[in-house]
Amino acid sequence: MPPQNEIIFHYRIPKTIYNMEQVIGLNKAQLGIMRLLSHFDREEQVHELNDLICSYYSRKVDEEMDRLWAEGKWSQEKIDETLNEHLRTPYRYAQR
Repeated sequence: MPPQNEIIFHYRIPKTIYNMEQVIGLNKAQLGIMRLLSHFDREEQVHELNDLICSYYSRKVDEEMDRLWAEGKWSQEKIDETLNEHLRTPYRYAQR
């Protein structure tokens, strides 16, 4: 029996993936990821895919921030304002 923290991948999952769409309500993008994962046989591959997905979203955030900056909706002033903003919840016991 493999260790509990070890991830095991199986090649023959596609039929159950279609059932997941009905039972769990996965959308087409999620099903695509499940199909992709069904071909992985090493945990290292999952980590590599995770790194790629993180890089993708990081690039999207950078592009959006560049767009906001170019449109004048984001500036150094706004950054400084955000850094100095107090967002903690005031607790009643602190006011006693």
